[in-house]
Amino acid sequence: MQQRHVGRERAVQALFSLENATPAELPQGLAHFWATVDEPTSAAASSFAEELIRGVIENRASLDAAIQAQSESWRVERMAKVDRNVLRLGAFELLHTDTPGRVVINEAVEIARTFGAEGSPAFVNGILDKVARVAGRL
Repeated sequence: MQQRHVGRERAVQALFSLENATPAELPQGLAHFWATVDEPTSAAASSFAEELIRGVIENRASLDAAIQAQSESWRVERMAKVDRNVLRLGAFELLHTDTPGRVVINEAVEIARTFGAEGSPAFVNGILDKVARVAGRL
């Protein structure tokens, strides 16, 4: 489980730096990202991170639409960059993987606590909880 958590953290870090990347730009962008990571990352965590990164970038428009539909007063493009990318990752896992909804939300909240601002964990929790309920994942 720890490897998956590290993979999710690396995915959020990469998504932050590759936010506007297209799928065609991913190979070069990922190579640059991995070259700049300070902490060692296992092959399992790296592989999981790349799977998540590709999924988010390939589905970014539909993920943003799902997030926007559940955000009462924040447009996706106006959200803090960290929060936006944590939400994209969480929404991808909720909508495109079989990871249990509660696990996805708990992981996203922990990552928001690590990388986000003071209110980030509650913000991420609220929106992902709504996305999960609409998707029938809770």
